[in-house]
Amino acid sequence: MKWLTALLLLIIAPLIGYHYGNFYALHVAGLVGIYCILCVGLNITVGYAGLLDLGFMAFCAIGAYTAALLSIKGLSFWITLPVCLLLGGLIRYLIGAPVLRLRGDYLAIVTLAFGEIFRLVANNFDWLTNGPKGLPRVGEKISEIRLFSLSFTNDLQFYYLILFFLLCTLLISYRLEHSRTGRALVAIREDELAAKLSGINVPRVKSLAFVLSGMFGALAGAIYVHWIGFISPEMFTFWESVLLVAMLVIGGMGNIAGALLGVLLLVGVPELLRPVLGTRFVEYRMLIFGLIMIVVIIFRPEGLLPSKRRAAELHAKDD
Repeated sequence: MKWLTALLLLIIAPLIGYHYGNFYALHVAGLVGIYCILCVGLNITVGYAGLLDLGFMAFCAIGAYTAALLSIKGLSFWITLPVCLLLGGLIRYLIGAPVLRLRGDYLAIVTLAFGEIFRLVANNFDWLTNGPKGLPRVGEKISEIRLFSLSFTNDLQFYYLILFFLLCTLLISYRLEHSRTGRALVAIREDELAAKLSGINVPRVKSLAFVLSGMFGALAGAIYVHWIGFISPEMFTFWESVLLVAMLVIGGMGNIAGALLGVLLLVGVPELLRPVLGTRFVEYRMLIFGLIMIVVIIFRPEGLLPSKRRAAELHAKDD
């Protein structure tokens, strides 16, 4: 019942805000939805499987650049979207094949390196990505999203589009978490050797999680570039990937609700406080985020809304 109430609120509240001219809050809500899709995708690898990924924003960039390039050529969003998903999943699979043999810090360093490599490629391949000047080029345009006779042109329409795809990602993630594959991922996170000895095909399960998360990242990128209408390499820096991990750590890894809470606290709340607190808050917000991270890790390492299994693991270690 509470989920139905929350869904009705998410559907009705933007209409009221739009009617009274609260356009900034509506834009922030759409941005929160994009980050929620990214965090739910990252939660599959970091939260469920325990694979630390510090280059996840690269797959958002892959989806965004693919969608932008195809859209400039005149292809519809509904044609480019499957291409973005397939390309994001394929590249994730090709990267994961050799990388997933690594564990812990080594895996984190390799994923970080891939994220930086992709950003530098996007920054220097002017003939394809237009380099730091971004896409679209002068005289080009990213085509509008059309659904039958409806054109998505304002934040309210994009909000509902983002909400629809967010609900799809939440459903997929929930079904995965409560499936046999989801239980295998948790077993790998807890003890990879024990999971392998119990008959779990560890490389296949880890690869599946890696690919699915990459597709979620590409989905968010494809929607975002059509919404904003512009893309450049500076949007997908290493710090954006770190911020996604911070959202999971604060919200609670391995739990969908925790991932959503982390996004709300680190994306939604700061943006809504910006008009109230002014530029001084913007100058010090990374310091504030750092202090929050330290407090959470010391006093509640499982996060604010962790999965029951994850909380039990950490408290068992403390005992």
